[in-house]
Amino acid sequence: MNIAHQQSSDPVRTRLLKAALECFLADEYHKVTTRLIAEKADANISMIRYYFGSKEGLYEEMIRDTLGPLLDVLDGPMLSSAEGLSSFFRLYYDTMTTRPEFPKLILKVLALNQGPGRRFIQQLLERGRTRGARKVADLKTQGQIAPSIDPDILRMAFVSLAMTPMLLKDIFEEQMGHAMDDAFIEDLASFNGQLFTAGLAPAAHR
Repeated sequence: MNIAHQQSSDPVRTRLLKAALECFLADEYHKVTTRLIAEKADANISMIRYYFGSKEGLYEEMIRDTLGPLLDVLDGPMLSSAEGLSSFFRLYYDTMTTRPEFPKLILKVLALNQGPGRRFIQQLLERGRTRGARKVADLKTQGQIAPSIDPDILRMAFVSLAMTPMLLKDIFEEQMGHAMDDAFIEDLASFNGQLFTAGLAPAAHR
């Protein structure tokens, strides 16, 4: 068993990451103490230093732990065709539905520079940008998407459709008069995936 797998399966480390997510999403960074996180995780405070080095290290690992599976998709088979975008939307919505404050946290860090991690999050997003551009190039080579597609425009369009429902979830639910439940999210992911598939297709397939 390699070290990365050992860490990901370590119950104390897992509890600390879960507790950190709950604490940082519920309150401002400077108000969250390592003691509070350790107590919520039912762990010794020294384990935070052991696994993450510091409070900021834990904060960064919490973000990496949440965004990692989404970025890993860019290296996997899900987006080997334009149709996989529906699955990618669904993965994003599912990830953020279980962490509804997370998009707001990212927005606060990047737009308002509140809390640490701005450079770290930008590095993660740049990694996603690079991987995404490579995936777009592959799909162009295979003739699955139009050669004129700009990968940066595609990325911005995806982020807009992915983040907005999560950022404005309460407002949308109030306007619609019902919850964005699992069935609604499934339909939304499918519809957005179809929009992208149609928009990306070479002219002969439209």
